[in-house]
Amino acid sequence: MTEPETLDVLVVGAGYSGLYLLHRLRAQGLSVRVVEAGDGVGGTWYWNRYPGARCDVESVEYGYSFSAELDSEWSWNERYSTQPQILAYLNRVADRLDLRRDIRLNTRVVAAHYDESGRSWRVRTEPAGADSGEHTEVVARFCVMATGCLSKPKIPDIPGVSSFARPTYATSSWPHEGVDFAGQRVGIIGTGSSGVQAIPMIAEQAAHLHVFQRTANYIVPAHNRELTNAEQGPEELAVRRSSALNNPSGLAFDGGELNERAATEVSEEEREREFERLWRKGGLTMLLAFTDVGTEGPTNEAAAEFVHRKIREKVRDPKVAETLVPRDHPFGAKRLCVDTGYYETFNRDNVTLVNLRETPIEQVIPTGVRTTAEHIELDALVLATGFDAMTGALTAIDIRGSGGARLRQLWANGPRSYLGLAIAGFPNLFTVTGPGSPSVLSNMRLSIEQHVDWITDCIRYLDEHNIASIEADEAAQDSWVQHVAEVAEPTVVAHARNWYVGANVPGKPRMFMPYIGGVPVYRETCEKVAADGYQGFELTSA
Repeated sequence: MTEPETLDVLVVGAGYSGLYLLHRLRAQGLSVRVVEAGDGVGGTWYWNRYPGARCDVESVEYGYSFSAELDSEWSWNERYSTQPQILAYLNRVADRLDLRRDIRLNTRVVAAHYDESGRSWRVRTEPAGADSGEHTEVVARFCVMATGCLSKPKIPDIPGVSSFARPTYATSSWPHEGVDFAGQRVGIIGTGSSGVQAIPMIAEQAAHLHVFQRTANYIVPAHNRELTNAEQGPEELAVRRSSALNNPSGLAFDGGELNERAATEVSEEEREREFERLWRKGGLTMLLAFTDVGTEGPTNEAAAEFVHRKIREKVRDPKVAETLVPRDHPFGAKRLCVDTGYYETFNRDNVTLVNLRETPIEQVIPTGVRTTAEHIELDALVLATGFDAMTGALTAIDIRGSGGARLRQLWANGPRSYLGLAIAGFPNLFTVTGPGSPSVLSNMRLSIEQHVDWITDCIRYLDEHNIASIEADEAAQDSWVQHVAEVAEPTVVAHARNWYVGANVPGKPRMFMPYIGGVPVYRETCEKVAADGYQGFELTSA
């Protein structure tokens, strides 16, 4: 092993978070290195290249907000940008800000251990994708985990999946050269966000597509379209960004979409008009139709029935339509999917919907999939089976804090952190959009920028005040974890079998992980903590 590189800050991950961290930390005069397992920057948008991949946040709200120059030099093509354009944007940012010289690609972090005597992190890396190779070590005062909330693919719990003798593709690690399904019999397992986006595109290519559905999801239309230059000019961006900061989701909704009334305060006719208006608007706005949509009761039931009717209108075969109608969870209790032509795809003659509630998969065999009803011959299999969300990328690394405490063990019953930014017992370790922050329940770009700004401002404060280490206080952490649970308790999202609580991963502890209290409240909390000299943290002088 070569001599370790010594740095002020090591950043793990070169997606939205890692790139902005590098820019901010370098501007503070710190020595910083970003390590990334992929052979390019982009994070989520580097790995997820499946057909139809696009963002469910509008393009004009998804670009960085910290640079007027970046705004002026980039134009988005569509209301909801595709993966190739988002990746091109992030590559443009890396070039424009000269970030690549401090990014080490094809490098996977396998361990990060805190050295109490040196008050620093010793981080061990290895070449990504290699079974063996020379390990290298980096010593850094601070370690920032910018590993992403949806970056650790879930291992499919499907009997015999590894025995399939023909090509298998995962949406989370799609071949960079693309896949041609022309003339093939294709099966896809999984109808979450990735599956919903990929299915219409694959159906256009394949000779026949079998969609294996275990859980029907609530899917709303994107109504995607081309964007004009006027829609992404400086004034429009300023208005949207200001609006986003004041909305619970961190999204800007023009035209009064943020309704501050409960549906019980209006007539049934007005409620239906509001649902219809937001359905025609498209995107995630349905979640904010009324203040009581997200809790169990008549409003949530009315929203669910509204979507059920839309499905029946779009899908010609009544039996197929009923199979696509979600019945086992309330509206919004799982990640709402934004689609382009998803339901209409099931009107195609070359698409078959397989209801795994009626005919479960017995086993994947070398030539296809065997259900309790039939053997389905396939030429290719696509796995859209999701991620070990929020915690998977962190627990995949051997992270050890003070006294050798292992993060995996401390989180054995569910993740515990202070504000989603720091973890008691792990000094000088920060997490970007970690468990306990709005993260996946918000516009990720906005939440990422807020976390990066907070972390880099914190490091500046520590340096200016000659402080060697900062660590979340366990009592403050316990209080925050309790608050996160209390705020979530009344909502439908906290009690469903969804990946927000880890229900999609066998054996993972059930715990609602993101903070649902809203972006404005969360930001105010973080700002107050910093203004009060980092209340809830233990600071140790050099």
